[in-house]
Amino acid sequence: MSASKIKLIKKEVIANDTMLFHWGKPEGMAFKAGQFGEFNLIEPSKTDEKGNSRDFSFVYAPAENKLAIATRIRDSAYKQVLKDLPEGAEVEFNGPFGDFSLHKTESTPAVFIIGGIGITPVRSMIAQATIDKSAHDMTLLYSNKTPDDAPFLNDFEAFAKKNDNFTFVPVMTRTDSNWNGESGYIDADMLRKYISDVNVSIYYLSGPPGMVWDMREMLLEAGVKDSNIITEEFPGY
Repeated sequence: MSASKIKLIKKEVIANDTMLFHWGKPEGMAFKAGQFGEFNLIEPSKTDEKGNSRDFSFVYAPAENKLAIATRIRDSAYKQVLKDLPEGAEVEFNGPFGDFSLHKTESTPAVFIIGGIGITPVRSMIAQATIDKSAHDMTLLYSNKTPDDAPFLNDFEAFAKKNDNFTFVPVMTRTDSNWNGESGYIDADMLRKYISDVNVSIYYLSGPPGMVWDMREMLLEAGVKDSNIITEEFPGY
């Protein structure tokens, strides 16, 4: 669809250095779970060499009928201006774009191996599959430093209760005695703990480029076909 101006409805902190931005949805906008849009700042108070435009995945499923993005807040001019935008401020929006979406064959399991803010398109996909009562068998291994760094933990716990086909595995790399889930880094042993046959699933990798690359190599070494691995990198701007 053509470019349109959209207004900021609400913003909130949802994890350490992480904010959720709710926008007014353009009239007639339709998108697939997992897609993203381009958000252009209009006459920002400051800018830098990276420019005034960024791509962000949509957090909510199409069926949830809300337009929102989530991002880590960094020191770039774009992120600082975005963080300080008042409610009612406008940005220029283009989209939707992208084909990082859940495969159609419901008999083929989906395994999501996700780091940090790379979770945004996956939240949309799992929410939509849960609402649709899809028969996809889905497993999410979600890596963060600590629970306070992990957006949408409560949402995924709720999806797991509603959806018998969804298994949620939060993984923390820095833990204390209060953490009862998986600790350390995702590796082949952890994968096989939750996936009985690693060769039949479609794998979705999303997060920092370094993690995406490492997880892809881990899967290939475990015998997963390259054609069964779908990736989306979040470069942390």
